[in-house]
Amino acid sequence: MNFSTSVTDERVLGVRFDDACLIVDLMDGRTISVPLAWYPRLQGASPQQLENWETAGGGYGIHWPEIDEDLSTEGLLRGAPAPKAA
Repeated sequence: MNFSTSVTDERVLGVRFDDACLIVDLMDGRTISVPLAWYPRLQGASPQQLENWETAGGGYGIHWPEIDEDLSTEGLLRGAPAPKAA
């Protein structure tokens, strides 16, 4: 019996935004799109702050230094919004 296994690479290739969503392209060709409303720091940031991102965690995370926001591809793939403020 022959089983095929797909190779996934969940590292960040690119980050972009539209009016309502954060869009993350992964190295393996997948694209994740999540509502900006899930991430208040990103939603309140200027376009310049949003463009100033860097990969983190060996490429499995995204860091915005000016707004101190960090997201992981694992959390994005799970559909995990930012925790509610207490």
